[in-house]
Amino acid sequence: MTAQKKSAVRLVLVDDSEVVRMGLRALLGTEPAIAIAGEAASVATAIETCARLRPDVVLLDIRLPDGTGFDACREILQQGPETRVLILTSVIDEQMVDEALKAGAKGYLLKEINGRGLVQGILDVSEGKSVLDPAVTARVIQLAKSGPARDVLAALSTQERRVLALIAEGKTNKEAGQALNLSEKTVKNYLSNIFEKLHLTRRAQAAALYAQTQPRG
Repeated sequence: MTAQKKSAVRLVLVDDSEVVRMGLRALLGTEPAIAIAGEAASVATAIETCARLRPDVVLLDIRLPDGTGFDACREILQQGPETRVLILTSVIDEQMVDEALKAGAKGYLLKEINGRGLVQGILDVSEGKSVLDPAVTARVIQLAKSGPARDVLAALSTQERRVLALIAEGKTNKEAGQALNLSEKTVKNYLSNIFEKLHLTRRAQAAALYAQTQPRG
């Protein structure tokens, strides 16, 4: 082997259920790309553990005995901004997704996810990517369908919206660039920003979300 192996992602597990933590430890403990550095069962112990261990990623439940995962997330990130937080919960609720993202979480996964998907989610978040469970993405799109009560594209700049509109039409990065007098690389950068702001990972998701926010008729 000529190249040095990449360091394993240092992970802290936070869940009030010992059974869940044991299951996660058994599942993730066999993954060479992940090293479980510690675990916690409450907001207080999660904050203390993360302040002491400085993990790369925290796998965090929402419902904890002395508060919420959102409380823990905010405090963990305040003490260690370089740490990435990934919510792992059984709750699918658009308001909780919003709350998690506002608290600084980089992802939101459901406990029904399979082992491979969970491992990939942890690795993606460790690299700074945003991750949403497919079921959560479907809820976001459904929310956009429900009416103009909330503009899910409000976070995008005018130019980002133009890029997204062209992508939604099925244009390639090169074609979108030609239409907007931008380089292909610039369009790619805009698209990366769009994915980050909307917490999506695929062009198809972004296109579907954009389509659902447009007026009918």
